[in-house]
Amino acid sequence: MMKQLQLKKHALTAISYMLPVVVTAGLLIAIGNLTNGTVIENYDAAYTIPDALVSLGVLGMGLLAPVIAAAIAYSIADRPGIAPGLFMGLIANAIGAGFLGGMLGGYLAGYLVLFLVKNLKVPRWAQGLMPMMIVPVLSTLIVGALMFFVIGVPIVWATDALTTFLTNLQGSGNFLFGAIVGGMAAFDFGGPVNKVASLFADGLLLEGIQEPEAVKILASMVPPFGVTISWVLSRLLRRPKYSTEEEDNIKIAFPMGLCMITEGVIPIAAVDPFRVIFSCTAGAAVGGGLSMVWGVGSPVPSGGVFIIPAMTDPLKFTIALLIGSAITGVLLFALKKAPVETPIVEEEEDIDFSSIEIS
Repeated sequence: MMKQLQLKKHALTAISYMLPVVVTAGLLIAIGNLTNGTVIENYDAAYTIPDALVSLGVLGMGLLAPVIAAAIAYSIADRPGIAPGLFMGLIANAIGAGFLGGMLGGYLAGYLVLFLVKNLKVPRWAQGLMPMMIVPVLSTLIVGALMFFVIGVPIVWATDALTTFLTNLQGSGNFLFGAIVGGMAAFDFGGPVNKVASLFADGLLLEGIQEPEAVKILASMVPPFGVTISWVLSRLLRRPKYSTEEEDNIKIAFPMGLCMITEGVIPIAAVDPFRVIFSCTAGAAVGGGLSMVWGVGSPVPSGGVFIIPAMTDPLKFTIALLIGSAITGVLLFALKKAPVETPIVEEEEDIDFSSIEIS
């Protein structure tokens, strides 16, 4: 169990390092595409600023596997793991292993570096060379050979198979896939299940598949929007569903949701976890399924409503988001019980016995 927690910790570290790169690269591509930019094929010929933006974004996307691998290796082995991790990410890019190859290479490099640092014995004169030459070179040689000749090939097969499977999904298969990703992304409001769906969608974006990224974005906004809709319904129909404290939390959760921050719903879910989680998951699943069926893609992995114009079909995305949010709102309104306000207990006044004299 502890080993699993450590693996998850290293993966979450990689996500935190990777997200700024992904967001920046995706926004550069989106801005360039919106201004009619294209990838520069020949740098000797004339090109425009939009072309430069798109090209810079594409180059940034190429950094993702090295960043993932280096961040995981760094999380495991500290600074000695950075260089071997970067090399494993470059190998993953070169052989077409994508983010899966980068992650695996990062784990292998990190744990090998950690092993070498703890167990490799060298003469005293060579100890100063350990962190900057001996350990990085030796670990890069060993894990690099494994990546090129042993591990890389099946990873490429798995990546290609997954990409082909998702690309060929049609009709009900597309809806089911979108519903699963959407439900996972909304299930625990930014927790581990959300992170798994997020990492999966981000990885597919590296392979050129943009639809799961749109589902992830939609599902991350459905919970705060849906909770807000249920609160509005309760006020309009004069059927209270939330306590005063919960209403204050909703007023914070909604603007957070505009920025794709789901965690604002956690205080509301903590009060009534079953109904809130069920309603949010159901709404996100339906919205995600519709988004996937309609083929909506997002070149940007984060940004909330502010990156909707960059999507392949902003109108259909907005409709799917509204439908998912409405389902969550209606379910919550129907399922939630009337709030029980916590009574304010007045403190009893202390009685001062010092003035009492006993004769």
